[in-house]
Amino acid sequence: MARHLATLFALLIGSTLAACGSGTPAPPAPEDEPLKIVCTTGMIADAVARVAGDRAHVVTLIGPGVDPHLYTPTRSDVAHLMSADVVFYNGLLLEGKMTDALVRAATSGRQVFAVTELIDETELLAPEDFAGHYDPHVWMDPPAWSRTVEVVRDRLNELDPDTRTTYATNAAAYLAEVDALDAYAEVVLKSVPEHARVLVTAHDAFNYFGRRYDYEVVGIQGISTESEAGVRDIERLIDLMVERDVPAVFVESTVSRRNVSALVDGASARGHTARIGGELYSDAMGPPGTYEGTYIGMIDHNVTTIARALGGEAPEHGMHGRLTHAAGDGP
Repeated sequence: MARHLATLFALLIGSTLAACGSGTPAPPAPEDEPLKIVCTTGMIADAVARVAGDRAHVVTLIGPGVDPHLYTPTRSDVAHLMSADVVFYNGLLLEGKMTDALVRAATSGRQVFAVTELIDETELLAPEDFAGHYDPHVWMDPPAWSRTVEVVRDRLNELDPDTRTTYATNAAAYLAEVDALDAYAEVVLKSVPEHARVLVTAHDAFNYFGRRYDYEVVGIQGISTESEAGVRDIERLIDLMVERDVPAVFVESTVSRRNVSALVDGASARGHTARIGGELYSDAMGPPGTYEGTYIGMIDHNVTTIARALGGEAPEHGMHGRLTHAAGDGP
């Protein structure tokens, strides 16, 4: 945990606080009132809502189609943070522009926790071009993301020990679903011919996915969408697509498709036909109220879309037949 705290707070105040939520902790909600839990992203909120159940009212700050790398908190967001019983954030600089607001909440007595605090540093990726920081996109590796569920369960147990049995039961059920998702992903992604296991996307959000399922991952932009792709980057990827006979590339729901379209057009000018294989959910989930608007549905959509577009075998409506659209048809 200290690793995440040092990164978060040192950026703003030049020193490391010993623990998030230092100061006088906010008292737990009365037994007959739900906890107010604020989460920065939908993936975190989904885990929290599943573990907490009826015991919490969960607020998500960064919604579908919104890029957390570029997101600046609004006055409403700050108000939510300052009135929360608990705040959960990624902890690996995903929400970089929210640092000030998170620090303010922590130093004002809110309970603020990084959901990645239990992931060992040896499991984290540290790309050379990411200024010495870790890649925050850990939700792309379901077993790694399971560790965040454990953090949510344990922190809620500390705050609300009378409900710990419910939290344990809910967490176990959710973790079983994540395990089933991972097993499905392994099967359908291995159905793609080995030479075709090249995933070209709008930005480098899928490196944990690539490591878990043995895919070569190439993003047009870097880990953060604050980085810009240049002409040389596009040309380099066109060369790769032509040389490796890449059949499909993918757009993302939170990133402009302009650069991906340029890849397809550039490859076509070189005599290589590639198509946009579908839209993937990278930094945000699908619309609220849909299957893709859950963590399980988000990853199911991605896995199914990737496998089918690259020549593998997967049911067009995903693991449980619940995908809103046939994989590859778009959200």
